[in-house]
Amino acid sequence: MIKPIELVIFDCDGVLVDTERIATRVQIALGAELGWPLTEGDVIELFIGRSNASVHEQVAARLGGATADVWAKRFEQLHREAVDAGLTPVDGLPEALDAITLPTCVASSGSHEKMRHTLGRTGLYDRFAGRIHSATEVARGKPAPDLFLYAAQRMGVDPAACVVVEDSRPGVEAARAAGMRSLGYAGGMTPAGRLEGPGTHVFHDMRDLPGLIAAG
Repeated sequence: MIKPIELVIFDCDGVLVDTERIATRVQIALGAELGWPLTEGDVIELFIGRSNASVHEQVAARLGGATADVWAKRFEQLHREAVDAGLTPVDGLPEALDAITLPTCVASSGSHEKMRHTLGRTGLYDRFAGRIHSATEVARGKPAPDLFLYAAQRMGVDPAACVVVEDSRPGVEAARAAGMRSLGYAGGMTPAGRLEGPGTHVFHDMRDLPGLIAAG
């Protein structure tokens, strides 16, 4: 028997705040600058939805540890500047949050510092304060289930009673590995086909989210 949903776990980048387009532009620019030509598809495949540690590891394997350190520092600087220049919530997200009555939390590959900045810039931080979880707190980032299981534990909810809202392939894979249902948002950078799979309902408009959650 399928358990009723008791907790909605939100990814942050690309689900709450429209940062993935910014991140993709910055990664492509850094690749051109530092010697790893990247397409938008490359960035989606390799970096989107993954932790800073995973990105650093991939860049180090390609360009060496010293360049990976420079890449990480430059990314943080350029990303922050772009966020400050005009970050917005994902279209339809604030209205969706207003209509969701179940408990919610955030579980993101980003650091707490990054989420304080991005959620703060968009006026969303206070909606989730005290219920924000980062991949920096667990051993393995997405697509491993560690972060989502940690969030469920901290919130005191059985993983089988959780639904995850994600926009990346590593994210929906992590939800499946955690034994959770997922709602894959395909209105951002990741094509719908990369989100599809067992236990995942793909949707394109955040305004549909409350109805999908209510439907279980």
